[in-house]
Amino acid sequence: MAALCAVTAAAEPDMDWPLYGNDHGNQRYSPLRQIDHTNVGQLRPAWSYATGKRATFQSSPIVSDGVLYLTTPFNDVIALEADTGAERWRYHHELRQDRFCCGPANRGPAVAHGKVYTTTIDARLLALDQQSGEKLWERTLAETAHPGESLEPVAEISELRGARRTGYTGPGANMAPQVVGDLVLAGITGAGYGLHLELDEDGKKVLSVSGAAGEKHGLRGFIAAFDAHDGEEQWRWFSVPEQNWEGNFSADTRYGMPLPRNIQAERAASGKHRDSWKRGGGSIWTTPAYDAERGLLFLGTGNPAPQMDDSTRPGDNLYTVSLVALEIASGRLRWYYQQVPHDRWGYDVASPPVLLDIEVEGAPVAAVAQASKLGWVFFHARDDGRLLRRSKPFVPQRMLFAAPTETGTRISPGTLGAVSWSPAAHHPGRQHIYVAGIHQTALFYQRKLQPTPEQPWPSVSFFRADPDAEQWGNVTAIHTRNGDIAWRKRTAQPMVGGLLATAGDLVFTGEGDGNFLALDAGSGATLWSHQAPYGVNAPPISYRVRGCQYIVVAAGGNRLFGYPTGDLLLAFALPNCRGQDAPDPSK
Repeated sequence: MAALCAVTAAAEPDMDWPLYGNDHGNQRYSPLRQIDHTNVGQLRPAWSYATGKRATFQSSPIVSDGVLYLTTPFNDVIALEADTGAERWRYHHELRQDRFCCGPANRGPAVAHGKVYTTTIDARLLALDQQSGEKLWERTLAETAHPGESLEPVAEISELRGARRTGYTGPGANMAPQVVGDLVLAGITGAGYGLHLELDEDGKKVLSVSGAAGEKHGLRGFIAAFDAHDGEEQWRWFSVPEQNWEGNFSADTRYGMPLPRNIQAERAASGKHRDSWKRGGGSIWTTPAYDAERGLLFLGTGNPAPQMDDSTRPGDNLYTVSLVALEIASGRLRWYYQQVPHDRWGYDVASPPVLLDIEVEGAPVAAVAQASKLGWVFFHARDDGRLLRRSKPFVPQRMLFAAPTETGTRISPGTLGAVSWSPAAHHPGRQHIYVAGIHQTALFYQRKLQPTPEQPWPSVSFFRADPDAEQWGNVTAIHTRNGDIAWRKRTAQPMVGGLLATAGDLVFTGEGDGNFLALDAGSGATLWSHQAPYGVNAPPISYRVRGCQYIVVAAGGNRLFGYPTGDLLLAFALPNCRGQDAPDPSK
């Protein structure tokens, strides 16, 4: 660790980053403007902190009263001085198991009521003392035993033979909790019953995600509200309801695209599979947004279970792959908008919803935006969920909703999506929403199998990244007033990690090769960059301490995407805040 920031006397009050998205609307917008498009080229490293946990690093820190709170892979929690990076305390988490559904990453803490809250990959919610890091209480979100049979024999299919297992099904939690009043909210992941595999072909890493037919294959996703003081559960909302989970057997999406479904066969199978809701999927991947005026919580749900293979889950599989609005007082569902009924492609609603106001027919409307894995940003009315508009695609789309075949159907976006969990950012002055995009073509297969005691499934479906197809990423600015593309900046690699917009007319984001960028918010032009030693695949934040504005981001890569992993938290500031030039502490 190096602490190299000597600050001057405060000219303006300190400004924290108090919530995951900086506000309950998840806008990831900072009103600070000390760093702007005229001086960002002078930005320099101020301090860095090495966590000692070298693994996929997705944390978005919280800053409260000049202290920065950080979560690490495998769920340690650390408190640092926000202006120097000096360590105040560290909590070390003891895991209950050694296999996790979705990797080691955690997406950040929440701070309120003198406590630091965090979820864990072994499906717990913890509350730590904000001053000391001492654990005050913990609650088990879900038991961690694997449901149903193991999917590991899937890896013996010819296209997947020799693959390394990188993810398993089983409950976990990696979202940053959201605190609303006296409630802390957390949900589980790993509900979609699948297997992540990694292959090496001609020096290239090829990702595969697989799922198998079977009623025992999955979990029932949920989000729950706990008393922020003592951890007692107040309500729980399940992503898949016990009644009417089949829905309307929709032949088309609500925005008019046909789905390759055999509705007659699904209806005929409903009696046989009437209990599929018990393991119906619907993980909660990211932090909800909250509208205090309406008392509504907005969140996205994951894919149904089993993942990709649909033969044992007839119907629309409500409320998976949906944006939903819940009443904060009770957890009661107010409305839902299902982006993909009966999803087979892993198109989770994963990027956090963003609350904003948009103009519709000349009048302002309170809206919620969601950057989808399908390649559009959806804009809905907060009151009733009606679709106000859909943006232009921000990545290429090919054969959306095509059915799998024996030899593989080429589809883009593939199961990684057009945007993954990466949070978008909103610049209210420019009326732009910024999205971190992914372009990857995948091959979608289905294989009929002869069940055996070792391999008890009648069919297996799987995506496999096309090793011969070009893949890249982009940052896209979308006009909120009409959904048009304002600008688009292509990147060499698929983007994952998220964005920050500031009143200095800047957008900050990182790439998998370690390049950390400041872009002009109006044009997308690169104004500054810093080369980190590891992938910058976490959302940046900004805050002010003692008159100095900082930009902070985790640089620890992403194993799933093949980006180099490490353990650094990096802070940047202008030279007049640092006192003197200093060597780059991240080297």
